[in-house]
Amino acid sequence: MRFISEQRLDDAVVERDFTLGEIPGTLWTPESITPVPLILMAHNNGLSRREPRLAARARHAVAQGYAVASIDAAGCGERPRTAAEEQARAELRRAMRAGEPVDDIFESLVGPLVEKAAPDWRTALDALLALPGIGGAVGYSGWAAVGIRLAATEPRIAATVLFAGGYVPRAQREEARTVTVPLLLLLQWDDEGNPRQRALDLFDAFGTEEKTLHANVGGHTGTPWFETEDGYRFFDRHLK
Repeated sequence: MRFISEQRLDDAVVERDFTLGEIPGTLWTPESITPVPLILMAHNNGLSRREPRLAARARHAVAQGYAVASIDAAGCGERPRTAAEEQARAELRRAMRAGEPVDDIFESLVGPLVEKAAPDWRTALDALLALPGIGGAVGYSGWAAVGIRLAATEPRIAATVLFAGGYVPRAQREEARTVTVPLLLLLQWDDEGNPRQRALDLFDAFGTEEKTLHANVGGHTGTPWFETEDGYRFFDRHLK
């Protein structure tokens, strides 16, 4: 891991960009050198780690006593996309404009993204846990499909907060049955692009004995800020 920039922000947060082979990432930590738990934070379906809502959540988490890391995994953010990914995205835009079914297109796009992204997250986790100032349990917050894969296969993930606002491939819906770590699932009740019943079925499928569903009225990007506060209380219970 090579750090390529560092800045101290106004809220006593140190923000450092890094590279790890082909993987670019950002790490937010408190100024204190006391080891703190780590939260991996990802946006849905290939969006950038620099997305403003993610950065705001990361800085808030640091204020609550956590380190936060996000990466642009393969096919995500500033990483190059394959011709197949570009074709799938173009077909998705066309189908949505035409009002046609899009599940099969999402499957062809998101399924391969998860398969490529999960190993990048595990590589980043290996490097992050070797850093001074990071210690203890690890949480995951964000993109549900990747979060399911990591929670099902990565024993260092101790708790996860998932957003139900992105397409979850069939393989991850099945993997959800093997997830046993504590879970908080956030659902926007009126999310225009994600059928409510599918999210409820996913919640029901998770194998963990400790799972909580928070549903709020509103569209895709309308998750109330107080859910961020509740999310860190959830992490406090399981990571500290």
